[in-house]
Amino acid sequence: MLFFRSRAREAPSIERRAFIMLLGSAAAAWPVAARAQQPAVPVIGFLSSLTASDRQRIVTPFLRGLSEAGYLEGRTVAIEYRFADAQYERLPALAAELVRRQVSAIAAISGTPAALAAKAATATIPIVFAIGGDPVAPGLVARLDHPGGNITGVTFFTAPLMAKRLELLRELVPKAEIVAVLVNPDSPASWLEGTNAQAAAQAIGVQARILSASNTAHIADAFTSIVENRISALLVSADPLFFNNREKLVALCAHYAISASYADHEYAEVGGLFSYGASRSDAYRQAGIYIGRILKGEKSGDLPVVLPTKFELVINLKTAKTLGLIVPQTLLVAADEVIE
Repeated sequence: MLFFRSRAREAPSIERRAFIMLLGSAAAAWPVAARAQQPAVPVIGFLSSLTASDRQRIVTPFLRGLSEAGYLEGRTVAIEYRFADAQYERLPALAAELVRRQVSAIAAISGTPAALAAKAATATIPIVFAIGGDPVAPGLVARLDHPGGNITGVTFFTAPLMAKRLELLRELVPKAEIVAVLVNPDSPASWLEGTNAQAAAQAIGVQARILSASNTAHIADAFTSIVENRISALLVSADPLFFNNREKLVALCAHYAISASYADHEYAEVGGLFSYGASRSDAYRQAGIYIGRILKGEKSGDLPVVLPTKFELVINLKTAKTLGLIVPQTLLVAADEVIE
């Protein structure tokens, strides 16, 4: 019988081992290199005067507009959020953070102070605002049709509506000879609303008394003045401070039996007597669309400021009955929504 010894397997040469290791390291590094070559998604800076608790109410329509323009958060765009909680003194630092982050564009949402802070922080990064005031008066833009510079946006023009809101309030409280007007002296747009209210009141023979509140504590002081002067009617300016404290404002009006007019339907939803104004959510959606157009290459200064085309009247009939008010049938018919 013959026996054959199997031949031992030859150990790979040093050169062969080196070649195998090179192939392995190249294969492991390829996905990383491939990812590095993929273009980074643009980053949007989102700056708001409002609170993070209102995030869904603010951000959802903004993201809807971005989606309409072809951008999805987390997939084709990233967003850095900064909320000032109606503390306007924080806005410059928050805007500076976004500039240092080198964002592709800044969305200054809800409040002229946020838009002014963004504009002061950069002259190169495109800015889109969504505010209630006139953007020309505080110097945000040069013209509505051709803003120029690095900024444009959307306005729901609350100041010119003060005359109409006063008219509606007088229909509900015809005997009111003095109307209080709550404004935030730290906001140019809010102060302008107060000025417009005074002019409108003078035109119809009514006295308008301006009450200032620049923080939450001042709101309570304003109501103390209203009660002391036996004022039964109130116009609340469309300021982020008041919007953030809308439930407190509505509760104070209910406690002191004060009939109040607001600019945003969110007040009527939590028990406010009535609101009249343009849709905030639509303005935020339009801002999202503009951001998307800018990311695609359009220049912010060439995009005209978007103006509101529809204004909504919302009446809380339950609150009216509690206040002992009779709502004219003409108003009920004209209302876009009646809350019972």
